[in-house]
Amino acid sequence: MTINQSGWKPTTPVAGATDTGTVTGNRALMLEEALIFEIGDTQTTGVDIAPADKSTGGIASLLRSDPIGLPGLSEPETVRHYTRLSRQNYAIDLGLFPLGSCTMKHNPRLNEKMARLPGFADIHPLAPRETVQGALELINELAFWLIDLTGMHGVAMSPKAGAHGELCGILCIRAALEARGDARSVVLVPESAHGTNPATAAFAGYKVENIPATPEGRVDLEALKARLGPDVAAVMITNPNTCGLFEPDMKAISDAVHAAGGFVYCDGANFNAIVGKVRPGDLGVDAMHINLHKTFSTPHGGGGPGSGPVVLSEALSPFAPLPYTARTADGVVHLIEEEQADAFAEEHFGGKLQSFGRMTAFHGQMGMFTRALSYILSHGADGLKQVAEDAVLNANYILRSLEDVLDAPFAHSGPCMHEALFSDKGFADGVSTLDLAKALIDEGFHPMTMYFPLVVHGAMLVEPTETESKAALDQFIMALRSVAERCKEGDESLKSAPHHAPRRRLDETLAARKPVVAWKEPVPAAAEAPTPSEVGDR
Repeated sequence: MTINQSGWKPTTPVAGATDTGTVTGNRALMLEEALIFEIGDTQTTGVDIAPADKSTGGIASLLRSDPIGLPGLSEPETVRHYTRLSRQNYAIDLGLFPLGSCTMKHNPRLNEKMARLPGFADIHPLAPRETVQGALELINELAFWLIDLTGMHGVAMSPKAGAHGELCGILCIRAALEARGDARSVVLVPESAHGTNPATAAFAGYKVENIPATPEGRVDLEALKARLGPDVAAVMITNPNTCGLFEPDMKAISDAVHAAGGFVYCDGANFNAIVGKVRPGDLGVDAMHINLHKTFSTPHGGGGPGSGPVVLSEALSPFAPLPYTARTADGVVHLIEEEQADAFAEEHFGGKLQSFGRMTAFHGQMGMFTRALSYILSHGADGLKQVAEDAVLNANYILRSLEDVLDAPFAHSGPCMHEALFSDKGFADGVSTLDLAKALIDEGFHPMTMYFPLVVHGAMLVEPTETESKAALDQFIMALRSVAERCKEGDESLKSAPHHAPRRRLDETLAARKPVVAWKEPVPAAAEAPTPSEVGDR
């Protein structure tokens, strides 16, 4: 049996007990499952299909000449295989997902039902516009809510995710500066900002400079003011920041940046903490992306599809990508396409729309829009406000329940917002944040965000969201307290955790750098043994 480069040895049924204490490798109802290649056989199939006729058409040269190499399984074998694998995954439907900065909340099934309605679920991006007026109206209705909740002037709905939205906002800022002939080259990014912020600014061609944080975990306002100048295009700030704290100087920051001729970009990934409570537009923000999958509860993770609409101030609205939705003088919101753009800009901006172009070829991801609007309408304005209040309450409950056993570096700064931040200070020598996270898996919980933000050593960032009940939080707190106490005592068993998961601890760094993505037939044991000369050569 071969061992892949991460160090994981696939489990196969063997004669005699395994490290699980069972002959099969199963742990009661948690069934061990081998790879599909180890279960099936390339010489058999679960379905009898007649051989295809040899084609003599124009695609004859493209026909497969070699065997495909996939194993054949019967229907029950196939169903069991994927069902067993699914049972080894963690999900929000199983329990608390404490990933900080990710807002992993429950996705109401009502959202899913709405997203599957005919006309939304089966819409095609190339469908004639007159056949999709209902979908366009839904996008426009969602756009109105986003504008209203943020106090901004307009919104670009097409960006596909948070980082894509960041790029959209920075490109709007670049277009606005170029329109006035202002060649600024620097974007300032505080230490407490999200990690994608400096990457986005660099990708857009700007030089990135860091702004330090205060001992309280917030932006150093005086350091920021001292750095502002004619070369600063923008400040990219996360509020609430990644220390889980609100920036009380946000308006002062915006005023200073504007006075220096720059723009303010706000990372909206943490909007869940202030939705319905604070309007970023009132704080002087010029551009902010909104992760629909975070604040408005659409499925999160798996690489997509996503959606990151960008709300814009009146100063940046003329430079937005198309299609675009904006607030008009009479409060009506319009969906602006190319043929509407000039007339709309003449009426509301006093000139031509100076859009930098398009972010994507099409409007966006319809399922994300439908789920988000369903979430908003089902909560209403008062419900969205309660979402923020409950999320903040839950985070503070976790912070105060654990600060006596885990170091909370900014607990002295006052209440946190939607996430609680801890460090590894006080752990026994040789015990790390990673060890705590692995032991938490044994307790039945997905670990929190680790080693982020970078301003805290061995950081552990916990975001419970408003989804969780007090009973669920109490169980999580109990588990985390137990593991934290073991970390402080130097429990040696932590180094080999998790012990009860389907897979033991892997060499994650090696697995990421040298992933094994293709299955190979195991080499017989006799063939694996090195010859004496090979041993000597080593």
